[in-house]
Amino acid sequence: MLSYLHEFHAGNFADVQKHVTLMLVLTMMQGKASGIACFDTHAGSALYDLEGDRARKTAEAEQGVQRIWRMRDQLRLPDWQAWFSVLDAVNEGGNQLNRYPGSPAWFTHCLRRQDTLTAFELHSMESSRLARWAQQQRLRVLPQDGLKGLLGQLPPPQPRLAVLVDPSYELKEDYGRVADTLARAWQRCRHGVFLVWYPILTGGGHRVLLDRIAAGPVRKVWQQEVHLENPPERGMTGSGMLVGNPPWGLDERLAAMLDAVSGNEGLNISRQQAWLVPE
Repeated sequence: MLSYLHEFHAGNFADVQKHVTLMLVLTMMQGKASGIACFDTHAGSALYDLEGDRARKTAEAEQGVQRIWRMRDQLRLPDWQAWFSVLDAVNEGGNQLNRYPGSPAWFTHCLRRQDTLTAFELHSMESSRLARWAQQQRLRVLPQDGLKGLLGQLPPPQPRLAVLVDPSYELKEDYGRVADTLARAWQRCRHGVFLVWYPILTGGGHRVLLDRIAAGPVRKVWQQEVHLENPPERGMTGSGMLVGNPPWGLDERLAAMLDAVSGNEGLNISRQQAWLVPE
């Protein structure tokens, strides 16, 4: 049941979209001094070896983060420069991009003293690797189901909340579980900022997630999707991000970042964004 390993997909176009959105949201939230309780429901490993056999087998990073890495000298937007600073840190300032940070690493890079991070990971091998990495970091690792675990932690003691939900969706019921968890989490903490990533597959399973959220109680959910210009006949043809209670101005800043890397030299994607659920 838990066969998915993100090492095969680390640094692909969907990771870029996900982590650009995550870091931008955290940066914007930290415009206020009050503490943020951060939760990562499907944390995976903190770092991925792009030179390892699994990453090289699919070579998905070559069509994702590696393309952007080669563009870094021409991407002068401050938001892109801040994003590259994390890649520089995990690669120790080298010229080659050999390691890619997972979501726990993006979170911890942004943490201030008043912020906390709780990371859930049910896969035993991944949670063990994450726990070893966490010994040198400021986060709590819980080897359990992140959707159930999140609800048990809400509301947090900090005045603000940021949650990333990004399961692999290898189980079809995950689409409904994510929608139900989001509804229950929102009812417990309506001021929280909730980020939900989902794959866009040829089978269209993500429609279950979107339809249930649109019909549910959660208000103010912004949606962005990126689509491959030359999609495969099977598998993932794009990816989406939902942001509940997005910081004001997120749409414009994120659009500017992705537009700067879309095209022949960068990511071969198109994007669209709109409100899935208005206020």
